[in-house]
Amino acid sequence: MDLYSGHINKLIDELSGLPGIGSKSAQRLAFHLINMPKSRVERLAKTIIEAKENVRYCKECFTLTDKEVCPVCANAKRDHGTIMVVENTRDLAAYEKTGKYEGVYHVLHGAISPMLGIGPNDIRLKELVVRLKENVSEVIIATNSSLEGETTAMYISKLIKPTGIKVTRIASGVPVGGDLEYIDEVTLLRALEGRIEI
Repeated sequence: MDLYSGHINKLIDELSGLPGIGSKSAQRLAFHLINMPKSRVERLAKTIIEAKENVRYCKECFTLTDKEVCPVCANAKRDHGTIMVVENTRDLAAYEKTGKYEGVYHVLHGAISPMLGIGPNDIRLKELVVRLKENVSEVIIATNSSLEGETTAMYISKLIKPTGIKVTRIASGVPVGGDLEYIDEVTLLRALEGRIEI
């Protein structure tokens, strides 16, 4: 038996199809939207449509932007000789929040995953190789520490090493505030291997 009318159920179904939104969150969002003033709902709908129509990939790093070149790539003060390779735009945003990285990025839009049928040609690796013909001194591989991220990192490393460009991998290990007894062996080993002098 349907608890709500057709329009409410339809709205809940659409919202629950979004990543990270379960049925309870979808219900809360649906009722919140229904109770919002019509002008705000129209503004939200218009903003979503405008974003869908105007957001594209940066022609240099392939992050999402509404310009031909994203603000990071367009910034002449950034070190264009250092490229950090990330899996997606959310990873780029996470590094930008630190305010400490001064290079540019390359967004792969995925990771190599033979289990899911995603190979090197399915992510933005060809575009990375093209960028390496410019004056690049270092490529920092910042893919996730998952099996797919590690596979991608190894593939990129083997691809770039013959060019003579320095290839580095971000350190991984014990998170701040983490208790050692709850951390897996691979993470602990990484922390030990990536140790620095203090």
